[in-house]
Amino acid sequence: MSAYNSRSASLWIALFSLLFSFVAIGNAQSAPSISANDLARAVVNNELKISDQNQSRWAYVAEKEEAGKKQTKRVIETAYGSLERVIAVNGVPLTPEQQRVESERVARLAKSPYELKKLEQAKQKDADQCRAFFKMIPETFVFDYAGQSGELVKLTFKPNPNYQPPTREGRVLHHMTGEMWVHPKQLRLGAIYGTLLDDVKFGGGILGHLNRGGQFTVKRTEIAEGRWELTELDVSMTGKALCFKSIAVQQKELRTDFQQVPVETTLADAANMLNQPTFMAFNKAGTLKASR
Repeated sequence: MSAYNSRSASLWIALFSLLFSFVAIGNAQSAPSISANDLARAVVNNELKISDQNQSRWAYVAEKEEAGKKQTKRVIETAYGSLERVIAVNGVPLTPEQQRVESERVARLAKSPYELKKLEQAKQKDADQCRAFFKMIPETFVFDYAGQSGELVKLTFKPNPNYQPPTREGRVLHHMTGEMWVHPKQLRLGAIYGTLLDDVKFGGGILGHLNRGGQFTVKRTEIAEGRWELTELDVSMTGKALCFKSIAVQQKELRTDFQQVPVETTLADAANMLNQPTFMAFNKAGTLKASR
């Protein structure tokens, strides 16, 4: 081989070596540093920890649809509970008389912490159930990496065959498959989607069952730096309850227009804000907009 050909071959070898080294470095950087199961567990543990420590308060618009009825509410969180005011039903603004009734109801709740506490206890029961479900996730499922979109990583999940759920609620969860989107740096949950794989029977079917194919969707958004909030919930489940009574859990909720309120906001402060005539308005398209 001539000196020229020798130098040419050496050059190509060097170029290929350099190329492969860059590919190897790129693969090493994109490869996940922990398993999908460990990432899911870290996200769940971090979310539970943050929920216990969080003290910030927010106002937002909640559009909730349940049993064929849609209500739009303005919600203000306080240290003593959340005050809500209905501002539209099925997309139609309240009449002047309905607004008067709502104003009286909000003012009455603000002056009756006991009555508000009863409402908060019902909400807290739902929150406790959600927390219990969330805590089960790392044990209930087996996770795999399935892609990435922006800063969020997609994890798919399926039932863990080595796990025996101890509760009825756990059995429902254990029959699901779906995907979970997480922020790996912040260890926050961005979204979770689930589908019921099989019919789930209770008491051998005597107490009832849930039909396969039922679905749920939960989406969360970073509304401020490091502050993630529920922005969309969609649950669609059907089945039979005791005595063959048909059940249908059809619930949708959208939360928008988040605005932080002072931590020291009292119930009276919240009631005054909610009862201001210009606090909320509808535009000509029938959608909500905040009056600034």
